[in-house]
Amino acid sequence: MITSFSASGLTARHIEALLDFLQGAGVDGWVEDDVIDRFAQSALEAEQAAMARQSRGGGFSPQDYGQGPVQSRIAGQAAPPPLNLPSLNRNVTLKPQAQAPVSASTDPAVIPGEQAVKSAREAAKSAATLEDLKACLAAFNGCNLRLTAKSLVFADGNPSARVMLVGEAPGRDEDLSGVPFIGRSGQLLDRMLAAIGLDRSSVYIANVVPWRPPGNRTPTPQETEICRPFIARQIELANPDFLVFLGAASAKALTGNTDGIRRMRGRWMDYDAGGRKIRAIATYHPAYLLRSPLEKRLAWRDFLALKQALSNASDAIG
Repeated sequence: MITSFSASGLTARHIEALLDFLQGAGVDGWVEDDVIDRFAQSALEAEQAAMARQSRGGGFSPQDYGQGPVQSRIAGQAAPPPLNLPSLNRNVTLKPQAQAPVSASTDPAVIPGEQAVKSAREAAKSAATLEDLKACLAAFNGCNLRLTAKSLVFADGNPSARVMLVGEAPGRDEDLSGVPFIGRSGQLLDRMLAAIGLDRSSVYIANVVPWRPPGNRTPTPQETEICRPFIARQIELANPDFLVFLGAASAKALTGNTDGIRRMRGRWMDYDAGGRKIRAIATYHPAYLLRSPLEKRLAWRDFLALKQALSNASDAIG
């Protein structure tokens, strides 16, 4: 196994950490071998255009703006006569135009901070059932994502299931439907579950952040921190036997582990759910597998490990 790269002086672990960072930053492909400075390129083009104008004797010509003589652009047609515009009466008072009404949310935006996190903890702790928790989230105004999202994407599947899967945040399809993992990544997740004999009636699915961030961007650390008490309480109330983190974001948010998904996946760990230990495992997010299909073989190993753990637990009970 290659453990170092002498040409660059970086170890394999450094390379792996860099790849994890780029993946987390949203980089999903290599475009050029060298970085292109677009600002310098634009400045060079502007300088060349200025030199070209000076070579014509200075100043600007209509051709600089694609506005040559009308006769040269439309053969046989003369330029239209100038318009006779009325003179401006300086004594006329111009009335301001009425602005279009702005649709305002009934809940004002808030500045995320420790008070918002404290309010989230108190609201989550007050929920005695999953239905109570959903109502608390619907009434919670401490996260600004609720202002731009169409739906509160709470959960899907069987709340009494032995397996609970947790992703990062809903996307566009999930926001429109109010159901987690319903788009392309959700369809892949359904096929992965079916391959080990599970479906949505035998699992419970949720996200760390229940509102879609604008443009499907990554939730900010503040947004994740505000929403974390709710998903932690959701896990406690669902009380599954096994927990599956779909992607590094949900695993890091709920366990505090700072490793990348390549180092974290496939290893069983204990998750503390209000004093009860739940066996947990991290694997690749289905959306990542759609972009990197070669990693599906590793995700398959993780799901086989889940299947084996379910079988072993059933044998122990039997």
